[in-house]
Amino acid sequence: MSLRQYEYALAVAEEGSVTAAAELLRVAQPSVSQQIRGLERELGVELFARTPTGLVPTVVGRAFLREAEVAVSASRRARATARAGADELVGELVVSVQMGFGTRQLPGALGALRRRSPRLEVTVFEEPSSAELERLCRRGAVNLALMAACERSPADAHHLGDEEFVVVLGEGHPQLAAERVELSALAGEAWVRFDRDSALDGVLLNALREDDPAPVTAARVSQTATAVRWAAQGLGVTLVPASAVPDGYEHLVRPVSPAVSQPVIAVLRQGAGPAEAALLEFLRQENWSEFAFSP
Repeated sequence: MSLRQYEYALAVAEEGSVTAAAELLRVAQPSVSQQIRGLERELGVELFARTPTGLVPTVVGRAFLREAEVAVSASRRARATARAGADELVGELVVSVQMGFGTRQLPGALGALRRRSPRLEVTVFEEPSSAELERLCRRGAVNLALMAACERSPADAHHLGDEEFVVVLGEGHPQLAAERVELSALAGEAWVRFDRDSALDGVLLNALREDDPAPVTAARVSQTATAVRWAAQGLGVTLVPASAVPDGYEHLVRPVSPAVSQPVIAVLRQGAGPAEAALLEFLRQENWSEFAFSP
């Protein structure tokens, strides 16, 4: 078996067809078909099943593809490390971030990294839950992850700072007159919330546990920017990390009392290379202190 076969199998799984995979890989379709057939013969299993909507991995195929993804990612990192010179980093850097955290700081750090190493390709995935980030880290599928909490050892986890959470109110909301909003004053309000398995929804429930144990849900969304915009339109109030508030909505934002904050942790893969170390250094240089919003 070869890494090329792994890459072909992953492309077929992603695209759902040999034709689309060949276009993605920029190779001839027969080449992809031949490699997949050879891989299945060598393994003695069927990796894909034909369905009316295309090729889908079998149960055995899904298990194989999980390990293939780890192997391909490790190979890319190894090549990047071997080719990295003293002044420039090359290859691919895969970053995963817990939704809503480091929204302003990560682009700044990545911009500085790209200016230093313009040939470095960066891929960023946004994940809703810490559990999913932990799983990706354990599999070695990402180079660096930003999250609110983790179970990794201090050598792997680096505390960058703390994200303050703020409430976003609709235009004309009476609590906009306050410099800091008491959570108890929001009891009974309708909330724009996040997906049930997201860390952001967990932060809201923990913050309201005493003041409003059964918050009214106006809507659930998947993105912090959407929550802010919907709250601004009066659909409900929302609680988001301060750095996740888009420009132009600062006048609708207030800190809350008691204060709500979460630590931001950077977790590096085992055996991290120079690209991860460089990004971590740039992240440390970003401002992780509380953002101030003027009433």
